[in-house]
Amino acid sequence: MPRLREDHLKAYPPRPKFSVDQIPDLSGQVIIVTGGNVGIGQETIRVLLQHNAKVYMASRSKEKAEEAIEELKKQTGKEAIFLELDLLSFPSIRAAAEEFMSKENELHVLFNNAGLMWPPVEQVSPDGYDLQFMTNVIGPFFFTKLLKPVLQAGKETHPDHHCRIIMVSSSGAYMGTLNFDTFKDGPTRRKMPTTNLYFQTKSANMVIARQYAKRYADQGFISVALNPGNIDTPLHRYTPAGNGLSRFVLQPVEKGALTQLWAGTMPEAVNHNGGFLIPWARVGRCRPEAYDDASGEQLYDWLEEQVKDK
Repeated sequence: MPRLREDHLKAYPPRPKFSVDQIPDLSGQVIIVTGGNVGIGQETIRVLLQHNAKVYMASRSKEKAEEAIEELKKQTGKEAIFLELDLLSFPSIRAAAEEFMSKENELHVLFNNAGLMWPPVEQVSPDGYDLQFMTNVIGPFFFTKLLKPVLQAGKETHPDHHCRIIMVSSSGAYMGTLNFDTFKDGPTRRKMPTTNLYFQTKSANMVIARQYAKRYADQGFISVALNPGNIDTPLHRYTPAGNGLSRFVLQPVEKGALTQLWAGTMPEAVNHNGGFLIPWARVGRCRPEAYDDASGEQLYDWLEEQVKDK
Protein backbone atom coordinates (compact mmCIF):
# COMPACT_ATOMS: atom_id res chain seq x y z
CA MET A 1 0.00 0.00 0.00
CA PRO A 2 1.43 3.40 -0.94
CA ARG A 3 2.06 6.06 1.63
CA LEU A 4 -0.92 8.35 1.89
CA ARG A 5 -1.47 11.77 3.32
CA GLU A 6 -2.93 11.40 6.79
CA ASP A 7 -6.15 13.26 5.99
CA HIS A 8 -7.22 10.64 3.44
CA LEU A 9 -7.87 8.05 6.12
CA LYS A 10 -8.69 10.17 9.16
CA ALA A 11 -11.47 8.78 11.31
CA TYR A 12 -12.32 12.36 12.22
CA PRO A 13 -11.81 14.68 9.22
CA PRO A 14 -11.88 18.47 9.67
CA ARG A 15 -15.17 20.15 10.47
CA PRO A 16 -17.28 20.39 7.29
CA LYS A 17 -17.27 23.71 5.45
CA PHE A 18 -20.20 22.56 3.33
CA SER A 19 -23.75 22.50 4.67
CA VAL A 20 -26.87 21.13 3.01
CA ASP A 21 -28.33 24.61 3.47
CA GLN A 22 -26.03 25.71 0.63
CA ILE A 23 -27.67 23.37 -1.88
CA PRO A 24 -29.60 25.31 -4.53
CA ASP A 25 -33.24 24.71 -5.34
CA LEU A 26 -33.46 21.46 -7.31
CA SER A 27 -36.93 21.95 -8.77
CA GLY A 28 -37.19 20.27 -12.16
CA GLN A 29 -34.28 17.89 -11.55
CA VAL A 30 -34.84 14.14 -11.78
CA ILE A 31 -32.44 12.06 -9.70
CA ILE A 32 -31.88 8.35 -9.02
CA VAL A 33 -30.26 7.10 -5.82
CA THR A 34 -29.45 3.39 -5.77
CA GLY A 35 -29.60 1.68 -2.40
CA GLY A 36 -31.65 4.60 -1.17
CA ASN A 37 -33.82 2.83 1.39
CA VAL A 38 -31.16 2.79 4.13
CA GLY A 39 -28.10 4.60 5.42
CA ILE A 40 -26.35 7.26 3.40
CA GLY A 41 -28.67 6.71 0.46
CA GLN A 42 -31.79 7.41 2.49
CA GLU A 43 -30.24 10.51 4.01
CA THR A 44 -29.21 11.68 0.54
CA ILE A 45 -32.79 11.29 -0.69
CA ARG A 46 -34.13 13.14 2.34
CA VAL A 47 -32.00 16.18 1.58
CA LEU A 48 -32.75 16.04 -2.15
CA LEU A 49 -36.48 15.97 -1.44
CA GLN A 50 -36.13 18.93 0.90
CA HIS A 51 -34.62 20.85 -2.00
CA ASN A 52 -37.50 19.94 -4.34
CA ALA A 53 -35.87 17.28 -6.53
CA LYS A 54 -37.89 14.44 -8.03
CA VAL A 55 -36.13 11.38 -6.62
CA TYR A 56 -36.30 7.70 -7.52
CA MET A 57 -35.29 5.27 -4.78
CA ALA A 58 -33.74 2.32 -6.63
CA SER A 59 -33.78 -0.63 -4.23
CA ARG A 60 -34.16 -4.39 -4.26
CA SER A 61 -36.81 -4.73 -1.55
CA LYS A 62 -40.15 -3.08 -2.29
CA GLU A 63 -41.27 -3.56 1.31
CA LYS A 64 -38.21 -1.86 2.79
CA ALA A 65 -38.33 0.89 0.19
CA GLU A 66 -41.98 1.64 0.89
CA GLU A 67 -41.22 1.89 4.61
CA ALA A 68 -38.37 4.30 3.88
CA ILE A 69 -40.50 6.34 1.47
CA GLU A 70 -43.21 6.70 4.09
CA GLU A 71 -40.66 7.75 6.71
CA LEU A 72 -39.16 10.32 4.35
CA LYS A 73 -42.61 11.65 3.50
CA LYS A 74 -43.25 12.28 7.20
CA GLN A 75 -39.91 14.08 7.49
CA THR A 76 -40.06 16.19 4.34
CA GLY A 77 -43.64 16.28 3.11
CA LYS A 78 -42.30 15.00 -0.23
CA GLU A 79 -42.52 11.50 -1.67
CA ALA A 80 -39.73 9.54 -3.34
CA ILE A 81 -40.62 7.05 -6.08
CA PHE A 82 -39.75 3.37 -5.77
CA LEU A 83 -37.76 1.79 -8.61
CA GLU A 84 -37.15 -1.94 -8.23
CA LEU A 85 -33.47 -2.72 -8.82
CA ASP A 86 -31.41 -5.79 -7.94
CA LEU A 87 -27.80 -5.11 -8.90
CA LEU A 88 -27.02 -8.84 -8.80
CA SER A 89 -29.42 -9.52 -11.68
CA PHE A 90 -28.84 -8.38 -15.25
CA PRO A 91 -32.55 -8.78 -16.10
CA SER A 92 -33.53 -6.70 -13.06
CA ILE A 93 -31.07 -3.96 -14.00
CA ARG A 94 -32.44 -3.79 -17.55
CA ALA A 95 -36.03 -3.84 -16.29
CA ALA A 96 -35.28 -1.00 -13.86
CA ALA A 97 -33.73 1.15 -16.58
CA GLU A 98 -36.63 0.46 -18.94
CA GLU A 99 -39.17 1.21 -16.21
CA PHE A 100 -37.50 4.52 -15.45
CA MET A 101 -37.28 5.51 -19.12
CA SER A 102 -40.94 4.65 -19.61
CA LYS A 103 -41.75 7.36 -17.05
CA GLU A 104 -39.01 9.95 -17.54
CA ASN A 105 -37.34 11.51 -20.57
CA GLU A 106 -34.50 13.03 -18.57
CA LEU A 107 -32.13 12.08 -15.77
CA HIS A 108 -30.01 14.83 -14.27
CA VAL A 109 -28.06 13.00 -11.56
CA LEU A 110 -27.37 9.29 -10.97
CA PHE A 111 -26.04 8.40 -7.53
CA ASN A 112 -24.48 4.93 -7.78
CA ASN A 113 -24.71 4.66 -4.02
CA ALA A 114 -25.66 1.01 -3.35
CA GLY A 115 -22.89 -1.23 -2.11
CA LEU A 116 -21.99 -4.47 -0.40
CA MET A 117 -19.08 -5.02 1.97
CA TRP A 118 -17.38 -8.17 3.22
CA PRO A 119 -19.93 -10.96 2.65
CA PRO A 120 -18.63 -14.54 3.02
CA VAL A 121 -16.28 -15.38 0.15
CA GLU A 122 -18.43 -18.39 -0.72
CA GLN A 123 -21.21 -16.11 -1.94
CA VAL A 124 -21.24 -15.36 -5.67
CA SER A 125 -23.74 -13.78 -8.05
CA PRO A 126 -26.17 -15.91 -10.08
CA ASP A 127 -23.83 -15.48 -13.06
CA GLY A 128 -20.75 -16.55 -11.12
CA TYR A 129 -19.23 -13.15 -10.45
CA ASP A 130 -17.75 -12.17 -7.13
CA LEU A 131 -20.73 -10.91 -5.14
CA GLN A 132 -19.11 -7.61 -4.24
CA PHE A 133 -17.77 -6.98 -7.73
CA MET A 134 -21.20 -7.57 -9.27
CA THR A 135 -22.97 -5.35 -6.74
CA ASN A 136 -20.42 -2.56 -6.54
CA VAL A 137 -19.01 -2.45 -10.07
CA ILE A 138 -20.64 -4.53 -12.83
CA GLY A 139 -24.25 -3.81 -11.85
CA PRO A 140 -23.78 -0.03 -11.57
CA PHE A 141 -21.81 -0.01 -14.83
CA PHE A 142 -24.64 -1.75 -16.69
CA PHE A 143 -27.30 0.47 -15.09
CA THR A 144 -25.37 3.60 -16.03
CA LYS A 145 -24.83 2.37 -19.59
CA LEU A 146 -28.56 1.74 -20.07
CA LEU A 147 -29.45 5.17 -18.68
CA LYS A 148 -27.00 7.07 -20.87
CA PRO A 149 -29.72 8.34 -23.28
CA VAL A 150 -31.74 9.99 -20.50
CA LEU A 151 -28.57 11.34 -18.89
CA GLN A 152 -27.68 12.95 -22.20
CA ALA A 153 -31.16 14.44 -22.37
CA GLY A 154 -30.92 15.65 -18.78
CA LYS A 155 -27.90 17.84 -19.44
CA GLU A 156 -29.99 19.97 -21.78
CA THR A 157 -32.26 21.16 -18.97
CA HIS A 158 -29.80 21.09 -16.07
CA PRO A 159 -28.87 24.60 -14.86
CA ASP A 160 -25.18 24.06 -15.66
CA HIS A 161 -25.86 22.00 -18.81
CA HIS A 162 -24.23 18.86 -17.44
CA CYS A 163 -25.50 15.53 -16.20
CA ARG A 164 -23.75 13.90 -13.26
CA ILE A 165 -22.71 10.34 -12.41
CA ILE A 166 -21.68 9.97 -8.77
CA MET A 167 -19.71 6.82 -7.90
CA VAL A 168 -19.72 6.17 -4.16
CA SER A 169 -16.39 4.57 -3.36
CA SER A 170 -14.77 4.44 0.09
CA SER A 171 -11.46 4.64 1.92
CA GLY A 172 -11.07 1.03 0.75
CA ALA A 173 -10.03 2.48 -2.61
CA TYR A 174 -6.63 3.22 -1.06
CA MET A 175 -6.15 -0.38 0.02
CA GLY A 176 -6.63 -2.45 -3.11
CA THR A 177 -5.73 -2.71 -6.77
CA LEU A 178 -7.44 -4.64 -9.54
CA ASN A 179 -6.93 -8.37 -9.94
CA PHE A 180 -8.85 -9.43 -13.03
CA ASP A 181 -8.57 -13.10 -12.07
CA THR A 182 -10.84 -12.50 -9.08
CA PHE A 183 -13.79 -10.72 -10.72
CA LYS A 184 -15.37 -14.11 -11.42
CA ASP A 185 -15.36 -17.08 -9.09
CA GLY A 186 -12.36 -19.38 -9.28
CA PRO A 187 -9.31 -20.60 -7.33
CA THR A 188 -7.58 -17.19 -7.32
CA ARG A 189 -10.69 -15.44 -6.03
CA ARG A 190 -11.28 -18.06 -3.32
CA LYS A 191 -7.81 -17.42 -1.94
CA MET A 192 -8.37 -13.68 -1.62
CA PRO A 193 -9.82 -12.37 1.67
CA THR A 194 -13.29 -10.89 1.33
CA THR A 195 -11.88 -7.61 2.64
CA ASN A 196 -9.46 -7.40 -0.30
CA LEU A 197 -12.24 -8.31 -2.73
CA TYR A 198 -14.15 -5.33 -1.36
CA PHE A 199 -11.18 -2.96 -1.53
CA GLN A 200 -10.67 -3.63 -5.24
CA THR A 201 -14.32 -2.83 -5.99
CA LYS A 202 -13.90 0.56 -4.38
CA SER A 203 -10.74 1.19 -6.36
CA ALA A 204 -12.67 0.15 -9.48
CA ASN A 205 -15.32 2.78 -8.68
CA MET A 206 -12.67 5.47 -9.00
CA VAL A 207 -11.17 3.94 -12.13
CA ILE A 208 -14.56 3.85 -13.86
CA ALA A 209 -15.43 7.39 -12.74
CA ARG A 210 -12.27 8.60 -14.49
CA GLN A 211 -13.14 6.60 -17.59
CA TYR A 212 -16.59 8.19 -17.77
CA ALA A 213 -14.97 11.61 -17.48
CA LYS A 214 -12.38 10.87 -20.14
CA ARG A 215 -14.86 9.35 -22.59
CA TYR A 216 -17.91 11.56 -22.12
CA ALA A 217 -16.75 14.97 -20.88
CA ASP A 218 -17.26 16.43 -24.36
CA GLN A 219 -20.88 15.24 -24.18
CA GLY A 220 -21.53 17.12 -20.94
CA PHE A 221 -21.05 14.27 -18.49
CA ILE A 222 -19.57 15.00 -15.06
CA SER A 223 -18.35 11.90 -13.23
CA VAL A 224 -16.98 11.96 -9.70
CA ALA A 225 -15.95 9.23 -7.25
CA LEU A 226 -15.83 9.80 -3.53
CA ASN A 227 -15.10 8.44 -0.09
CA PRO A 228 -18.12 9.32 2.09
CA GLY A 229 -16.21 8.59 5.31
CA ASN A 230 -16.47 5.88 7.94
CA ILE A 231 -20.21 5.92 8.48
CA ASP A 232 -22.48 3.94 10.78
CA THR A 233 -24.80 2.19 8.29
CA PRO A 234 -26.15 -1.32 7.59
CA LEU A 235 -23.22 -1.74 5.17
CA HIS A 236 -21.30 -3.02 8.21
CA ARG A 237 -23.58 -6.00 8.81
CA TYR A 238 -20.84 -8.44 7.75
CA THR A 239 -18.09 -6.68 9.71
CA PRO A 240 -16.37 -9.23 11.96
CA ALA A 241 -16.10 -8.49 15.65
CA GLY A 242 -12.72 -7.28 16.76
CA ASN A 243 -11.58 -5.83 13.45
CA GLY A 244 -11.08 -2.39 14.97
CA LEU A 245 -13.98 -0.71 13.18
CA SER A 246 -15.37 0.69 16.39
CA ARG A 247 -18.69 2.48 16.72
CA PHE A 248 -16.60 5.23 18.32
CA VAL A 249 -14.94 5.73 14.91
CA LEU A 250 -18.06 5.55 12.74
CA GLN A 251 -19.81 8.81 11.93
CA PRO A 252 -23.56 9.53 11.52
CA VAL A 253 -25.27 9.29 8.12
CA GLU A 254 -25.88 13.05 8.08
CA LYS A 255 -22.15 13.54 7.67
CA GLY A 256 -21.82 10.57 5.35
CA ALA A 257 -24.20 12.09 2.81
CA LEU A 258 -22.43 15.44 2.68
CA THR A 259 -19.73 14.59 0.15
CA GLN A 260 -22.02 12.96 -2.40
CA LEU A 261 -24.61 15.69 -1.99
CA TRP A 262 -21.94 18.27 -2.76
CA ALA A 263 -20.85 16.25 -5.81
CA GLY A 264 -24.38 15.84 -7.09
CA THR A 265 -25.84 19.28 -6.46
CA MET A 266 -23.26 22.04 -6.15
CA PRO A 267 -22.14 24.09 -9.18
CA GLU A 268 -18.46 23.85 -8.16
CA ALA A 269 -18.46 20.07 -8.68
CA VAL A 270 -18.26 20.49 -12.46
CA ASN A 271 -14.65 21.63 -11.97
CA HIS A 272 -13.65 18.18 -10.67
CA ASN A 273 -14.66 15.82 -13.47
CA GLY A 274 -12.91 12.49 -12.98
CA GLY A 275 -11.85 13.51 -9.49
CA PHE A 276 -11.93 11.87 -6.09
CA LEU A 277 -13.58 13.56 -3.11
CA ILE A 278 -12.90 12.89 0.56
CA PRO A 279 -14.79 13.74 3.78
CA TRP A 280 -16.36 16.14 4.13
CA ALA A 281 -16.88 17.47 0.59
CA ARG A 282 -13.17 18.08 0.00
CA VAL A 283 -11.06 17.38 -3.08
CA GLY A 284 -8.58 14.55 -2.54
CA ARG A 285 -6.53 11.99 -4.39
CA CYS A 286 -6.88 8.24 -4.68
CA ARG A 287 -3.95 5.82 -4.82
CA PRO A 288 -1.68 6.27 -7.88
CA GLU A 289 -2.82 3.08 -9.63
CA ALA A 290 -6.35 4.48 -9.97
CA TYR A 291 -5.03 7.06 -12.45
CA ASP A 292 -3.38 4.55 -14.78
CA ASP A 293 -5.08 4.97 -18.15
CA ALA A 294 -4.10 1.55 -19.50
CA SER A 295 -5.62 -0.21 -16.50
CA GLY A 296 -8.71 1.97 -16.73
CA GLU A 297 -9.23 1.17 -20.39
CA GLN A 298 -8.72 -2.53 -19.69
CA LEU A 299 -11.37 -2.50 -16.96
CA TYR A 300 -13.82 -0.49 -19.06
CA ASP A 301 -13.42 -2.87 -22.00
CA TRP A 302 -13.81 -5.88 -19.70
CA LEU A 303 -17.05 -4.48 -18.29
CA GLU A 304 -18.39 -3.74 -21.76
CA GLU A 305 -17.72 -7.36 -22.69
CA GLN A 306 -19.63 -8.65 -19.62
CA VAL A 307 -22.78 -6.63 -20.35
CA LYS A 308 -22.87 -6.62 -24.15
CA ASP A 309 -25.46 -9.40 -24.51
CA LYS A 310 -27.50 -8.57 -21.40
